[in-house]
Amino acid sequence: MESEPRTWSGPGAPERLTLLRRARSIAIVGASDKPSRASYFVATYLLSSSPYTVYFVNPVAREILGRPVYASLADLPEVPDIVDVFRRHDDLPQVLAESLAVGAKTLWLQLGSWHEEVARDAEAAGMDVVMDRCIKIEHARFHGGLNLAGFNTGVISSKRQLTA
Repeated sequence: MESEPRTWSGPGAPERLTLLRRARSIAIVGASDKPSRASYFVATYLLSSSPYTVYFVNPVAREILGRPVYASLADLPEVPDIVDVFRRHDDLPQVLAESLAVGAKTLWLQLGSWHEEVARDAEAAGMDVVMDRCIKIEHARFHGGLNLAGFNTGVISSKRQLTA
């Protein structure tokens, strides 16, 4: 993560829940076929525990989790609602440019990823922006599948799941 000052204020929990609820598709930019990578773990979760159509974007990988990988956002068969980004800080302006070019609605930068200029530019262009948050953790948080370790324990709780 870059050490730039944090002045941008992102959406609160209710707004993040709204973003996740209105989304139907997610493109994971920087998806990896390596099981040790965070993007692989997030992809596994989204495919097994969410209703989203999930696309993988990586110019060098061919297949991840038995699914095709696309070289760019422009190559996807549809415009993704959320562009979930696992890329280096210096790559984020280019990812934003590609996201805007295809008409994506939300730019979601994963844990440890923060770029104030990209956030301002995305919002000025009408996009929603989430930074330094894991989409897997946020989805699980809102759907009752998160404990302190970030995994669904299968424990039944008296806490109610958020509903529409």
